[in-house]
Amino acid sequence: MSLFFKLKMLKNMSRKLLNTLSPRKVLSYIVALCVIAPVLSLLTIALTGNLAHWDNLLHYVIPEVSLNTLQLLVGVAIIVSLLGAGSAWITSAYDFPSKKILLWALLLPLAIPTYIMAFAYLDLLHPLGPIQTTIRDILNISSPREFRLPDIRGIWGAIFIMGLALYPYVYLSTRIMFISQPMNLIEAARTLGYSHREAFYYIIIPMARPALAVGISLALMETLNDIGASEFLGVRTLTVAIYNEWVTRSNLTGAAQIAIIMLLIVSLLLYIEKNSRLHHRYANTQKLKPISPQKITGYKAVILMILCWIPVVCGFLLPVLYLLSETTKRWQGFKQLSANLLSSTFNTVLLASIATLFTVLLGIFIVWVQRMNSRNQHYSLSKINSFGYAIPGTILAIGLLSPFVIMDNFIDWILNIFFYVPSQLYIMGSIAGLVIAYCIRFLAISIGSIESGYARIPLSLDNAASTLGYNSYQIFGYIHLPLLKSAIGVSSLLVFVDAMKELSATLLLRPLNFETLSTLLYAEAARGTYEDGAIAALLIVVVGILPVIILAKTQHSQA
Repeated sequence: MSLFFKLKMLKNMSRKLLNTLSPRKVLSYIVALCVIAPVLSLLTIALTGNLAHWDNLLHYVIPEVSLNTLQLLVGVAIIVSLLGAGSAWITSAYDFPSKKILLWALLLPLAIPTYIMAFAYLDLLHPLGPIQTTIRDILNISSPREFRLPDIRGIWGAIFIMGLALYPYVYLSTRIMFISQPMNLIEAARTLGYSHREAFYYIIIPMARPALAVGISLALMETLNDIGASEFLGVRTLTVAIYNEWVTRSNLTGAAQIAIIMLLIVSLLLYIEKNSRLHHRYANTQKLKPISPQKITGYKAVILMILCWIPVVCGFLLPVLYLLSETTKRWQGFKQLSANLLSSTFNTVLLASIATLFTVLLGIFIVWVQRMNSRNQHYSLSKINSFGYAIPGTILAIGLLSPFVIMDNFIDWILNIFFYVPSQLYIMGSIAGLVIAYCIRFLAISIGSIESGYARIPLSLDNAASTLGYNSYQIFGYIHLPLLKSAIGVSSLLVFVDAMKELSATLLLRPLNFETLSTLLYAEAARGTYEDGAIAALLIVVVGILPVIILAKTQHSQA
């Protein structure tokens, strides 16, 4: 081979290498590495740590917390399946009074985090609380000793509360599947002698199985991420055990090793969810009439109304009315908000705003890079960057400790060498650590919203702009960005609300003397005081209603 051809081949290889290692690709790979880094760090801490404490863990910790976690997951799965799939089928297959209100009202419990639900019900179902007092007044009983409901503290109370808070995940996914089912399948089943109930069990439920698995998996991952409700109700789960091992006993290695067990459970849930969608696909290529609701009147309509309103009343109206009542009492008694509540509100808004800004910008960048390279090769990092949402906050916090220490040492070394700045913690000692944790945790929400916006922008617009001489940056600025405004707005709102509600990672990574609304509520409930806690909870719920409104509008348009 001549020297000319060798040089030409080397030139082509160098050009391909430069194209492969373009700055935007390198940056997107760095973001993906940051998402994976907590898991790698967690594995390193767990595998290189001392195993001497495992005798104590195996005898006194792991059996109890594993059994409690398993019972909680099974119980929540049953509750969310019954409430979510049942209400979804009733509102899809039948037409009865108040159905139009229920279509969006059944989503309202999504606005209340599990720890706020537990906070409210601890007081509502207290022996001297409003519910038991009202029942005793109706029964003309004066003393709690003569009549008392079972204590909500315990595994059954946790299952009840988390099921009420998380069933909308199943309701939303299965209802979309139900309303898209072609009517001809049910009619064919009826002609073959199947009753309406048999057609539901043998045709509709199997076809909705993938959507049901997705909804249950999301609910169970939220259950694993919970720390506030479980601790309020006295249920020791894996999440609570991780927190206690790290914070109470200062045993980071033990916390990391328990976190590995929990991460395996999360991976199993993700595998089950993916496998259900992989092996259960049902398609109908014909444009057929969708399912038409059956008109119901009389006592049957009343029964359906009661069945659908029970989760709305118990999962939203009762907790919100309680928070409103307690907030009113607090305001009438003190006439002003405490300095601690005001500073916590400011910290929450500031932290959520900064985290939203960076998370949405990263989401836009990742999806844009994927879009620009989709015409040339298969290039997708969105799945890797979305993995952070599946990691519970406690696991993410532990996994970020080592990377944060390395970053703090590096920053401190640079500033000390060149600017003679005294040593301090720049990541762990500020809200920067929380912002990074929020970005990793909620990047999946940003990517999902931006990808849905890009799906409505045809590639032909990019090709036309390229033929007119526009480069990729000009295409983004003049074409993509104006068409992505609504998707960016939805993404920002969803990330902001989730950042306001986040408790697990915030508890473990917040700087000293830094409180958010969620940590303030946690502290108030831990002390048994409900003054500022009710107001903080109400503020979180009010903000949390905003994405529910968006979901309700989306669902209404699909119906």
